[in-house]
Amino acid sequence: MDPYELATRNTVEVVTDEELRALIDRPVRRVYTGYEPSGEIHLGHMVTVNKLMDLQEAGFEVTVLIADLHAFLNRKGTMEEIRETAEYNRRCFEGLGLRGANYVLGTDVQLTPEYELHVLELSQAITLNRAKRSMDEVGRQMDNPTVSQMVYPIMQMVDIATLEVDAAVGGIDQRKIHMLAREHLPSIGYPAPVCIHTPIINGLDGKKMSSSAGNVISVADSEEDIKKKMKKAFCPPEVENNPVLEILRYHVIPRTGAVAIRRPAKFGGDREFATYEDLERAYTVGEIHPLDLKNAAAAHLIDILTPVHDYVCSR
Repeated sequence: MDPYELATRNTVEVVTDEELRALIDRPVRRVYTGYEPSGEIHLGHMVTVNKLMDLQEAGFEVTVLIADLHAFLNRKGTMEEIRETAEYNRRCFEGLGLRGANYVLGTDVQLTPEYELHVLELSQAITLNRAKRSMDEVGRQMDNPTVSQMVYPIMQMVDIATLEVDAAVGGIDQRKIHMLAREHLPSIGYPAPVCIHTPIINGLDGKKMSSSAGNVISVADSEEDIKKKMKKAFCPPEVENNPVLEILRYHVIPRTGAVAIRRPAKFGGDREFATYEDLERAYTVGEIHPLDLKNAAAAHLIDILTPVHDYVCSR
């Protein structure tokens, strides 16, 4: 793939496409995303990890913000609890293949006078209503938000300027915050960033993915756990909201380049698909049974996640 194809595959939106093309032509280009350290790294996080790896291959310098202060503002625990999780999360990202990136802890860059002044400057320009709406998809307990959660999106905007990146990657739930950044960062002397948005994939039950709901596969899951979870996964005959197809599309094919279906000859024999489109077509016409699809997803996920366990435990 050329750099543009790598940068845009498996995305739902780029703001703007023209700006991204111009950025790719520059000799130095920097991109970042931020993660709240708040628990296990799971398939939801891996969508953006995969995209950052694509961007690395496309020639971008990648920065990963381990946003410990953001997690604290978003009610994810005490600072002590969050810091214990931060280093573990970094090792998980490296184990998933995101190596050579610049890992930055939020509290190392977010407590300077210059940073705080930028936050205060932007807080004068952004209404409470805009700040609240920008947090609708990412905030915890937003039916009764705290003042800290209104500071959260403003800090995320200042992160982009402080880290001196040209582009920001995030799930589509980050869109409202990113649009605030594009609108207001020029007022503090920083250009509007290119924004690359990835999809929010479903949990294994076809509903919103959530660790508390138990509908995720995490990097800590054993081989047996993965097999059990995939066996129970929702896998309708339709493509829409099918979490098993999403796993194969967003996690397996980008990493392996193909999907292998292993089954006895009496059930059609082995099949291999080099593109997601071919796999989806075969599934929708009934050439692949849902159980075969689940088994393939489980086998490939085990191959992907086993090295993560080995890497994390060896450190």
